[in-house]
Amino acid sequence: MDITQIFCDVDDFCNQWENLWQQIPQLPSTKGERRSKSRMCISEVITIIIAFHGSGYRTFKEFYTLHVLPSWREAFPNLVSYTRFVELMPSLRDATRRSLMLLCCFLHTRTGEITGISFIDSTPINVCHNCRAHAHKVFKGLVNWGKNSVGWHFGFKLHLIINDRGELLAFKLTPANVDDRKPVPEMTQDLIGKLFGDRGYISQKLFEELYERGLELITKSKKNMKNRLVKLIDKILLRKRAVIESVNDHLKNICQIEHSRHRSPFNFLVNLMASLVAYTYLPQKPSIDIYPKDLPALPPAIF
Repeated sequence: MDITQIFCDVDDFCNQWENLWQQIPQLPSTKGERRSKSRMCISEVITIIIAFHGSGYRTFKEFYTLHVLPSWREAFPNLVSYTRFVELMPSLRDATRRSLMLLCCFLHTRTGEITGISFIDSTPINVCHNCRAHAHKVFKGLVNWGKNSVGWHFGFKLHLIINDRGELLAFKLTPANVDDRKPVPEMTQDLIGKLFGDRGYISQKLFEELYERGLELITKSKKNMKNRLVKLIDKILLRKRAVIESVNDHLKNICQIEHSRHRSPFNFLVNLMASLVAYTYLPQKPSIDIYPKDLPALPPAIF
């Protein structure tokens, strides 16, 4: 990952945001309130958080103490100690209201191009081991039990839509017990073309709703369903749906979108957004090499 490119993008975005933020009326400070200003700006903090999720280090403490402090002094001359940096993550200049908002907004600027070919899937994000779910308190009231083809899991569910180049188009976080089809209409507001999903997205009502907006939902059929005619190119692209499974694998094993060390919901959301941003900067993303415009017209096939 190019740390210089990340910092330039983040800093430009933060400067634009700061100009807009100054135009919004602020609440007056209470009498005796102290607002200390850190020597590190918020764009530097966000850059380091994003860089961690693409670094390959398993813990942020190792990344900061073994890599950032010894090697990045010239790039970040105002570096603080690890303990102080951890304090800055949730508290830097009213970051409780702003840093998470900045990451969310910045992530939306990193979404990919709508190419007409999209893939949708969801992946579980466990917040603890199943055997400790009854005693879990950090996300109490925010998470729930869910079940997929692998088994039961306790936590959240991340819904993703990507294009054929592996670029993020839309995302949504829900409790693990939310049906995969529920967030689809909201996530696909701006999409057109074809949307490929697994059997969990089969719904005649959902298909008709999306089709009226110019988006065709294509899924595999269940064993108890009748055969239907589909275009051969759609059948080929449906077999390529595994590309989004590779994206989920990159998010979990490279960008570390899932771990059980969170101590607050805010910390979890900051790391989630930073992981998604870090993925957008990966030089090589899972993609497919087939484009309908490059293929001749093909007859429909029974599927």
